[in-house]
Parts: sequence; structure tokens; C-alpha cells
Amino acid sequence: MQNFLTRTLSSLWRSPAIWLRWSAARHKFEYEPILRSDLFNAQQMADHGIVLARQHVLGRLSRKDALLGRLTDNQLLLERSCAALKTVQLSSRRATPAAEWLLDNFYLIEENIRTARTHLPDGYSRELPRLAEGPSAGLPRVYDIALETIAHGDGRVDAPSLDCFIASYQTITPLALGELWAIPIMLRLALIENLRRVASRVMANRDDRNLADDWADRLIEMAERDAKSVVLTVADMARSAPPMTPSFVAELARRLHGQSAALILPMAWIEQTLGESGLTVERLVQMDAQQQSGDQVSISNSIASLRLLAATDWREFVELLSHVEQVLCADPAGIYANMDFATRDRYRHVVERLARHCVQS
Repeated sequence: MQNFLTRTLSSLWRSPAIWLRWSAARHKFEYEPILRSDLFNAQQMADHGIVLARQHVLGRLSRKDALLGRLTDNQLLLERSCAALKTVQLSSRRATPAAEWLLDNFYLIEENIRTARTHLPDGYSRELPRLAEGPSAGLPRVYDIALETIAHGDGRVDAPSLDCFIASYQTITPLALGELWAIPIMLRLALIENLRRVASRVMANRDDRNLADDWADRLIEMAERDAKSVVLTVADMARSAPPMTPSFVAELARRLHGQSAALILPMAWIEQTLGESGLTVERLVQMDAQQQSGDQVSISNSIASLRLLAATDWREFVELLSHVEQVLCADPAGIYANMDFATRDRYRHVVERLARHCVQS
């Protein structure tokens, strides 16, 4: 079968006039890498905090504010994704569980984007210490800390793990008070970044599935009309060089499974093409299921974390982890500890302003 298929397709490639004009839809979205690393528990996050603090090297403050620009870019992609998914609801095409999660919770994502803009005014992040090197070079140190939090939780923010992470980090390098206050907004930005990446993957998956559906429709129609001419449609598909992604292969296999004997030919070509890379249809079907499951978990975790951010009392978080707070609470007279939060916060900010002009670390 494979030798016959190779000879047939080769002869067709030498005769361009035989080809039907068909151009595969270009991707509007890409399979962007999700913020996903090894999952860590609280103790592992504490250990990672020490490692990360030793890796971080600070650079000069910059006038550039890349975070606002990235937030705008993320917002536009998420809005395009949502608009496209709404059209899927009106069609007969299937939506993946991750796509349904994204669409059902888009109102919450929009709300958090607005909150991020409110809490991240122009120039805000320029006052935060920035990294001099590494993947986050030029970005605020505390933003990289947020990215690491999201990556090692697969989108899930766990309060105890976060406390351990920040506390351990500060055993090597204390964070400024402004950085501690910035952690919730940086976590929100990191979660929006993660959702953007998942959304892009979901939509790229949708594009590939739609393309597979289009080819399946043509192949099934040709098999019913003239089974001997299926090879021409297979050659047409080969010429278009469809993306051999898990989603494309899985959807095409699903559509053609159990159909007429003539449709063994396109799946034989798929198997042959994948075999050149050491892959099989079965393996890509498994990869597609794993990708869909993983994307759904990342979205659900990220949505739950956005809700957690809104419900958390960050004043307690800052006071718990602020080194300045710990020193001031050691007031022998015990006056500071009995002040209300607003007064204590003013004291901390005064200390921070004095520290900026001090030559000692």
C-alpha cells in the first residue's frame, strides 16, 4: 500500500495541472508554550525560592514599561479568541473542553484585565527593581517571581506555597516594600499571560481541527461519488502540506474511522508521513487527548487563582513577609504594634524612602 501510494503521489506531483486549487488556512494563532514547569509543593517552592534568589541579578532601572504593552497584546488576543469561539457555538463544529472553559469564564478574565490596568498605571513598574539577565531580563524582578509561581503550580496560586516561596527568597535577597505590594498585580498579570497562551493554543487547535474537518468532508464526498478518485484528493491534501499536529491528525482519524474502504488511503498516507518522523497516528491521538486535558487544567487553575487574588487580604501578606515590618514590630515600647494598619503602613513607607537615599544595603 505504501509503495503504491508513494508512486501515485509522485506521479501526480509531476503533473501540476491535475491539482485542484486549494490553500490550507493559515494559522491566526500559535501553539504558544504554557507557563508550566515541574509541579512543586510548599517545601519545594521554598527550596526554589533560594535557588531563584541566587540566580537573579539586578540591572539598572529602565524608562520602558513593557508590562502595559504586553497586557494590551494579551487583551487583544483573548478578545479575538472569545469572538472566534462564539462563532463555533453557532456552528456544528465541536468545541474542546478548554475552549468552553475559556468562553464561560471570559467575563472574569475581562474584569481582571480592567483591574490590572487600574493597579498598573503608566510608569508604575518602572520604579521596581529589574533583572539584568535571563528570560525576564529588563522586566521587574517581582514579575519573574510571579511567573515562577504560576509555572510551578500550573496556573494554581496556593497561599501557603506562595508564603514559603517569598519567605525563602528573602533569606537570600530581601524584597523592597513596593515589590511586596506589587506581588498581587504581578500574579494577576502572570495569570493573564498564561491564559493568553492557553487561548492561543486552544485556537490553533481549533484551526487544525477545522482544517481536518474540511479535508474529511472532501474525502468522504469523493469516496461516495467516485471511490477511485479518492487518490486525487489525497494527493491534493499532500500537496497542501497540512500541519501534522496532534489535533489535525486526531480529528481526521476520528472523522474517517469506520468509513468506506476507499478512505484507508488517506490514513495510510498520514501514517507514512508520520513514520518518517518516528510517529504514529495512535501516538498523536494520545498526544491530542493529553494536550486538551492539560490545557483545560491550566485554564481552570488560572481562573480559580484569579478568584483567589480577589479574595485575599494582601495587607496581611505584606505585613507577614516585610522585613521592615519585622524590625518595627521589635519596638521595645510596643507602640508600633498597637497602631492601626494605615499608620503602620506610613511608617514602613517612610523607612523605604529613607533607605533609597542610604548608601548602606
